[in-house]
Amino acid sequence: QVQLVESGGGLVQAGGSLRLSCAASGSIASINAMGWYRQAPGKQRELVAAGTSSGSTNYAGSLKGRFTISRDNAKNTVYLQMNSLKPEDTAVYYCNANLVVPATPGIYRNLELWGQGTLVTVSS
Repeated sequence: QVQLVESGGGLVQAGGSLRLSCAASGSIASINAMGWYRQAPGKQRELVAAGTSSGSTNYAGSLKGRFTISRDNAKNTVYLQMNSLKPEDTAVYYCNANLVVPATPGIYRNLELWGQGTLVTVSS
């Protein structure tokens, strides 16, 4: 019953901005890491940005300075603020989470989930 729900994708003009959201719902004890990946047409899936439970973050080198990842721990939600968008940013963006969830009382397990993907299209 644990799942990731993404929102915020759409069509935007070059130079514009979008904010993606990914909410983890269900019985969650803690979050090890949450992040965003993207896959452009004909390309391999690549890391966009991710953050760990320790607070460290990492970005794709070409995106740092335009994209910002943040998290609301109370809502189990991660955001991706995308500014100065370029046509080459067009891709399906996927949320990824590594979670700690209860299996039985006092027993926990790691669970990795992917969101369904949200399409971002940047027109020139």
